[in-house]
Amino acid sequence: MASRVVMPKLSDTMEEGKILRWLRKEGDRVETGQTLAEVETDKATVEMEAYTTGVIRKIVAAAGDTIKIGSLIAVIGTPDEDISALLEPPAPQQPAAPAPPPKPAARQAAAPAAGAPRPVTRSPQPPAPAAGGGEPAVGRALRASPLALRMAAEAGLDLGAIAGSGPQGRIIKRDIEAAVEQASAVPAASQPLQPAAEVTEVELSSMRRTIAKRLVQSKAPVPHFYLTIDVPMDRLWEAYQALRAENYPVSLNDIVIKAVAAALRIHPEMNASFAGDHVKQYGRVHIGVAVALEDGLITPVVRDADSKSLSEIAAEMRALTERARARRLQPNEYTGATFSISNLGMMGIEEFSAIINPPEAGILAIGAVREVAVVENGVVRAGRRMKVTASIDHRVADGAQGARFLQTLKRLLEHPLLI
Repeated sequence: MASRVVMPKLSDTMEEGKILRWLRKEGDRVETGQTLAEVETDKATVEMEAYTTGVIRKIVAAAGDTIKIGSLIAVIGTPDEDISALLEPPAPQQPAAPAPPPKPAARQAAAPAAGAPRPVTRSPQPPAPAAGGGEPAVGRALRASPLALRMAAEAGLDLGAIAGSGPQGRIIKRDIEAAVEQASAVPAASQPLQPAAEVTEVELSSMRRTIAKRLVQSKAPVPHFYLTIDVPMDRLWEAYQALRAENYPVSLNDIVIKAVAAALRIHPEMNASFAGDHVKQYGRVHIGVAVALEDGLITPVVRDADSKSLSEIAAEMRALTERARARRLQPNEYTGATFSISNLGMMGIEEFSAIINPPEAGILAIGAVREVAVVENGVVRAGRRMKVTASIDHRVADGAQGARFLQTLKRLLEHPLLI
């Protein structure tokens, strides 16, 4: 029996998917589990598999189409099967029949004469079509021919300001031409200024649309507060440079991930999320790390980061970053974080505040390691500092809890052997 192939939900926040390319064509036989197409979700490029065995009878959605979840994209069946019923769109649901209106004496009166206005009732009635035209009325009592509507739209005219000379006050072609001529006669000084440069509209990618929606969902309802601490980085910087001299494949960000995970283990109240009438504290530490992409960003997750060695974290981050930039992350690789890190220090940003990724209770913004003048015991020397800003959900933790977490993180980064 033929079956419909619909756009599947391939991520937790996915609402639609873009078909990048079909890997099978009409007439090809496919088995359950074979790849049908590559689909771009809001997070990654995912291979969509067949959930049934048969022949691809019809491909409805072409490469490049963006399709809502649950919408038909193909039909799989037997070679000679009639699939016409599967290709028909579902019948629209008919609205319930309205209750019969009351029949007062006034309703039994004769219909108004042609051209007279329709009586106004409490129940809105659909607009009657204009005689001979078939188009609905524009506004409450405004009628215009299709040609006049198109001409007004092209000229940017307000139909409400134009008097119609056609039957029953209908706006027709000559009315639009007269309005255009009148507008051109207005002195140039009174004309609105046009923008000096052209405007380029850039279509949002699936990822950027989701980022926009998610940030509104986070910033508006989640009560953020921010704490910044300046961390002495002299010892860690020396250790990091020593590792690099030995060609040890580790980044400064890898060390920060390890330190943050260790601090969260000490402060479980920060490894949590808000759940309405209670707070969830997680027994495992999964760190989401923001990775910049060409059209947005994604946060691959280092799971159980507190129990992994620095070399394991470094290797995992390299692999996750490579797959993220190739848009090949699997859903389990970018979901389930309990806390996040965003590092813009490598871009020279000294300090910034990040937006929490719900349902997590916090995110850490990592700035650049700066060489600055440091005063110690009245002596000025060169030192290295790094500013770290925590964005925290005030429903989960308060300022004192956030401050203690940052103090622990600072101590771990100051003394890297403690990590």
